[in-house]
Amino acid sequence: MQESKEGKDGDVQAGKQRIIKKYPNRRLYDTNTSSYITLAEVKQLVMDSEPVVIRDAKTNEDLTRSILLQIILEEEAGGAPMFSEAMLANIIRFYGHAMQGFMGSYIEKNVQMFTDFQSKLAGQSQGANPEAWKQFMSMQPQAMQGLMGSYMEQSQNMFTQMQEQMQKQTEQMLGVFGIKR
Repeated sequence: MQESKEGKDGDVQAGKQRIIKKYPNRRLYDTNTSSYITLAEVKQLVMDSEPVVIRDAKTNEDLTRSILLQIILEEEAGGAPMFSEAMLANIIRFYGHAMQGFMGSYIEKNVQMFTDFQSKLAGQSQGANPEAWKQFMSMQPQAMQGLMGSYMEQSQNMFTQMQEQMQKQTEQMLGVFGIKR
């Protein structure tokens, strides 16, 4: 029987997750197919939007995050990295910082917004032939900037909301100590 997992929004994904067990010999076992799989195959499951959870075979500890980070590390080391050294350094600086929780949420929402934008764009260009797609991708920077305008506006709104939330929390914390703004 596959497990249920409750997400951040309280949605229960009963029976939908692919359970992968990681054994001490570092092998990954897909309980759905009853076979061993590679890290590349786990990556493909993620690419196919297959909900997956990876658990330690002995302790049942959730190892999903560490395996996903391992896949990202291999991708970053394997060619054209997505993250610059400066960006990675900035991400590291947020660990242990008061903004850590907000930054994680901000990045997650921003990536989801970008994914939604990308899906919408792909849906609109589904009937386009390769030549039309090539012309679209070679548009002038101003045209691409206009296309990305709503995405950037949403991102800015999210950042503003994050700042306002931090300000409210700071004022509440200072109020506990009797300090008024």
